[in-house]
Amino acid sequence: MRILADLRPLREVPAYRRLWLGTGLSSVGSQMTSFAVALQIYRQTHSSLAVGGVGLATALPIIALSLVGGTVADAADRRRIMLAATLGQAVVSALLAAQAIAGLTTVWPLYALVAAASLLGALSAPASRAVLPRLVGTERVPAAAALNMLTMHTAVTAGPTLAGILTAAYGLKVCYLVDAASFAAALYGIARLPAMPRAETTARPGAAAILAGLRFVLHRRIVLGALLADVNATVLGFPFALFPAINAAHFGGGATTLGLLNAAPAVGGVLGSALSGPVRHVSRRGVALLAAGAVWGVGVACFGLVTNLWPALVLLVLAGAADVTAVVFRTAIVAAHTPDSFRGRVGAAEYAVGTGCPQLGNFRAGAVATLTSPALAAVTGGLATVVGAAAIGLAIPALVRDRYQTREPVTAA
Repeated sequence: MRILADLRPLREVPAYRRLWLGTGLSSVGSQMTSFAVALQIYRQTHSSLAVGGVGLATALPIIALSLVGGTVADAADRRRIMLAATLGQAVVSALLAAQAIAGLTTVWPLYALVAAASLLGALSAPASRAVLPRLVGTERVPAAAALNMLTMHTAVTAGPTLAGILTAAYGLKVCYLVDAASFAAALYGIARLPAMPRAETTARPGAAAILAGLRFVLHRRIVLGALLADVNATVLGFPFALFPAINAAHFGGGATTLGLLNAAPAVGGVLGSALSGPVRHVSRRGVALLAAGAVWGVGVACFGLVTNLWPALVLLVLAGAADVTAVVFRTAIVAAHTPDSFRGRVGAAEYAVGTGCPQLGNFRAGAVATLTSPALAAVTGGLATVVGAAAIGLAIPALVRDRYQTREPVTAA
């Protein structure tokens, strides 16, 4: 059995290879901006709740508008949607750099720009997710999902670490400038995609299309269970808003150490993605999804109990490996059970869950930390995640029983 990641999507689909490289480079810049925004707000407020507010500013546009983006993705050329939204995100990054250079000391412009970038992501991400099965073929989706997570977690590893070093040497403005420049790579990868017109059976954008998408998710129990598993892990267990306060309380409070804490889950994600070869042989993907989510919760809970840096980093690495495994199985389950005519809308729901719910989790963590302590917020959130994974398995047995294993050939180049 192969242990290393399956590289066939990169070898066999040149358009996917260009997209993978371009978005991967851009993701490094995006992670640098995420680090810079959190640190800038914490420096100005010294409040975990204020840092958690970044999650709220990110999550609300996603939850409110991602389904709209999904209906558009099912009714228009998905490549053009991705191009327009990515260009808008580059402009937002340039504005973040401008406010840092100007030395603004209020936090509301940061929240506003974060919300703008999130809104653009809510429009582009459903199209991006819908592109993947058509681009590489459903049978290659687990491998492509693992490769996408590899680049994302590499970016989350390199971005905060590089941001911590550059911030200590030159200030936060450099992080924003690097992010703005990095969007050129993403735009190139998207521009070279083939045209991705809508499916012939897709309804026009509007309330009826949104409701049809919601009905599909609610009635397709396996898809619903996969999404709920991610809601559970992220809303209850996401710990990143706690890092600045825990870093200040236990690890010296330096920017470099904070960068290591932010990067540690991504190191686990890189390892989990790089060693994802056995994923293609797992037929009980629902069981694997729930088990990986529970391991993530255990890692977060144990992280809240330690006060030494290296054990804390190891626990976050293990949690990150479990998280990426869960995402790969979720992506495979959703793609396997969703027809192309619904992939934009289901991709929107998946994006709202995968991106918006972690930000709600950050807000929850900040609020609980304010009422109790950062360590207790991590411990209780992690344990609640384990309980939630078990509850989902009991409530949606179709997810546990699912034995889907596709043998479909590649359908796009």
